[in-house]
Amino acid sequence: MRYSMLTLCLAAALAAGCSRDAAPPAGTAAKDTAAVTTADQKTTATVDEYSFAQPDKVRIDDLALELKVDFDNRQLGGSATYTLEWLDKNATQLVLDTRDLTIEKVVGERSDGKWEDLKFALADKDKVLGSKLTIEAPQRNPRIRVTYHTSPDASGLQWLTPEMTQGKKTPFMFSQSQQIHARSWVPLQDTPQVRFTYTAHVTAPQDAMVLMSADNDPKAARDGDYTFKMPQKIPSYLLAIAAGDLVFQPISGRAGVWAEPGMVKKAADEFADTDKMMQTAERLYGPYRWERYDILVLPPSFPYGGMENPRLTFATPTVIVGDKSLVSLVAHELAHSWSGNLVTFSTPKDSWLNEGFTSYVENRIVEDLYGKEAADMEKVISRNELAAEYKELDPKLQVLALRPGTLADPDGQSSSTVYTKGAWFLQFLEERYGREAFDPFLKEYFNHFAFQSIPTTTFVEYAKKNLLEKYPGKATEAELDQWIYEPGVPDTAPKTVSPRFNAVDAARKAWLDSGTLPAKDATSKWSTQEWVHFIDGMPETLKPEQLAALDAAFHFTGTPNGEIAQRWYPLAVRSGYTQANAAAAEFIARVGRRKLIMPTYAELVKTPEGLKLAEDTFAKARAGYHPITTQSVEETIAKAKQPKS
Repeated sequence: MRYSMLTLCLAAALAAGCSRDAAPPAGTAAKDTAAVTTADQKTTATVDEYSFAQPDKVRIDDLALELKVDFDNRQLGGSATYTLEWLDKNATQLVLDTRDLTIEKVVGERSDGKWEDLKFALADKDKVLGSKLTIEAPQRNPRIRVTYHTSPDASGLQWLTPEMTQGKKTPFMFSQSQQIHARSWVPLQDTPQVRFTYTAHVTAPQDAMVLMSADNDPKAARDGDYTFKMPQKIPSYLLAIAAGDLVFQPISGRAGVWAEPGMVKKAADEFADTDKMMQTAERLYGPYRWERYDILVLPPSFPYGGMENPRLTFATPTVIVGDKSLVSLVAHELAHSWSGNLVTFSTPKDSWLNEGFTSYVENRIVEDLYGKEAADMEKVISRNELAAEYKELDPKLQVLALRPGTLADPDGQSSSTVYTKGAWFLQFLEERYGREAFDPFLKEYFNHFAFQSIPTTTFVEYAKKNLLEKYPGKATEAELDQWIYEPGVPDTAPKTVSPRFNAVDAARKAWLDSGTLPAKDATSKWSTQEWVHFIDGMPETLKPEQLAALDAAFHFTGTPNGEIAQRWYPLAVRSGYTQANAAAAEFIARVGRRKLIMPTYAELVKTPEGLKLAEDTFAKARAGYHPITTQSVEETIAKAKQPKS
C-alpha cells in the first residue's frame, strides 16, 4: 500500500495498506517487553488471524462480479459468484468475510446446472474483523452466488459529491481494500492466502467512467456499461474499483495516466519516467507480468500515498509538485508488481515481505534513474523516521515477522518496521553478498514464488539455501534471525551518508547558532528531500520569531508541497507560531492523506486552543475524508479529550 520512502508515516497517526502511509500502531509505548523466543516465531503455523475464512477446506478460484454503482444511495449492489475448489472432502460450508454488507440471497449451482437456494448465517459484527458469513453447501456446489449490497459507510469505499472533486461536476467513488477492507464491498475470503482470477460487469451513470484493477481499455467508451477481466490470480486486498469523471493520457505504449480532465496532463508530465522505471525493474528483476501499468490519480481525500492495485496504481495528487521530486512513490507502487502483487505475504504479520522488499526495489529504481545521491537521501530520511519511532515503539512491533496476537488490527502496524527495517535488511544482504550475487538471487526469488503467497519462514529457508549455503562465510543464520525475529536495528546495519544532507546540516546549524539564513543561491537548488531534512533536524520547538524569519525567507506557510507542510505545521503548532494556524487548518481540511495531516492533528490536540481548532476543522473537513482517515482523526481527538489520569 503506498508508499515511497517519503511516504512513510510519522508516529502521529493512530490505527486505520499497502501499504504505505500505514498508520503507526496505537499505544506505541514499550509496555510489555516479554519476548517470544525466536524458535516460537519460526515454527508458528501460517494462520491468518484477521480472516474467518477456511482456505484449507475450500478456496475461491475465480470471482465473477455483477455490480451497479449507485451514487445517490452511496452503494454498490449486485452479486458475487465464486468458482470453488473444495480441498477437504468433508467440508460442506463456505465461510466468507464481510463487513456491514446486507446479504439478500445465496444460491448454489447443482451438478445439473440449475441453481438452488442455500442456507446462510451472518454472525454478529466483530469491531475489527466484521461479520462471519457461513454458507451451508451440503452438495459442495462448484459455484455459489451471493446477492448483496454495501453500506453507505463501507470502510473500503469513499463516495464524493461533485463539490469534493476537482471538476465539481461529477460524483466520484473509489475503493481502498488493503489491509482487510475488501470485505466491506465484496463478500470474500479476505486473506492474502487466497488468490483468484476475476471478471466484472459494472453499470454506472453514463457520465462516470468506471475502472478496476484489471484490463482497463484506454479507448473504452464512457457509456455506463463496463466489463473487466483479471486473468492473473490476485489476493483480495488488490481488488479495486473507481468511478468518476476520468480521462486517459498515455505515457508510453504500455503505461498511462487516468485522472480528472483538469489534472491528467499535469500528472502525465510528472510521471513521464514511468516506462523508464519499468525498464529498470525488468532489467534487474525479470519481466513485468501484468501487461499494462496505468496510474489513477485520485482526489486529495485518498488516505494513502499510493496503492499498488495491479495494472492500475491508485495515487494521491499530493505527489504532483511539478519537479518530479516525489515520483519515488511511482517507483514504489511499480515495484509492488514484483514484491507484493507477484510474490505476496501470506498473512499481514509478514507484511515486510511486501513492503520491505518493495522499498528496497524502489530505492534501486531511484538510484538507477536519478542517481545514488537521490537514493541515499531517501534512505536517510526514512531511517531518521525509524529512529524517532523506535524511541517509543513497543519492541514487539519492531520485529519483521510479528508474533500472532501482537496486533489487534492489521492496519496498526509499524510502517518504519515493515518498510524501512525490511529494506535495510535487504541492503545488509546486498552488501554482504555483492550485487553480482544478490541481484540474481532476488530475481530468481520473484520468479520461483511468482503468483504465490508465502510466510516469512519460506523466505528464510530460500535465503539459507540460495545465499548462505551457496556463498558461505558472508552472513550467518544468527544474523538473519536477529534482523527478522528480534527488535531494533542490528549493529551490523549498513550506514548511509548523504553529502548533500551534510551541507543542509551545516546550513541549519549556522542559522541556529548565529541567525544567519542559508544563502539563496544554495537553497534555490535544494530538492524536496533537502527541505524535508532541513526541517526534520530542527529542535523540538523554536521561538515564534525564529519561525517568522524562516517563513519570511522560505514561505513554508501555505506551501503546496505536502511533504514540507506535514513537517512545518506541527513544528509551528508546538512552537506557538499561531500565524500559521489558518494555513495549517486549510491544509488538513483540503488534504485527506493521513500521513500528511495526522502529525498536525496530533500536535493541535495537545492544547485546549489547538484542540478546538482541530475539532472545528474536522467538522468542516469530515465529509471529504475517507473513512480510514476519519477513524484516525476521531481517535486522536477522542484520546485527547479523555481525562488525564
